[in-house]
Amino acid sequence: MILLLIQSCEKDNLEIQQNFPFEVEVMPVQKYISKGETIEIRCRIIPGGNYVGTTYSIRYFQSEGVGSLRLFDNPSFVPNDFYPLSKKEFRLYYTSESSVSQSFDIWISDNMGNKQEVNFQFNPQSIGTL
Repeated sequence: MILLLIQSCEKDNLEIQQNFPFEVEVMPVQKYISKGETIEIRCRIIPGGNYVGTTYSIRYFQSEGVGSLRLFDNPSFVPNDFYPLSKKEFRLYYTSESSVSQSFDIWISDNMGNKQEVNFQFNPQSIGTL
């Protein structure tokens, strides 16, 4: 019994897990948009664990159409630039700047190398879709 107690005390290295994969939850958004219209996109990061040192960032790329994406009341994002996220729940605002189909992707990543991609696609608003 004493030998078992001594062996268990020999380990000085306590392993602390810092790397937790995460999911990105997005509330449903409309699929039609008009030129000049702004759509709110509500997002939430759901980590698989909790480590105080985890930081998150966002970037986006528009693959079809023309529009701008911003976080709350911040200036519009520049495509492919990284922007820090200060909270796990946040709102994005996409403003259409064209009257054609539009699509873009956002990537949420953490400082441990985990990434999640979310795709958005909007069709042009027409009289028949009102």
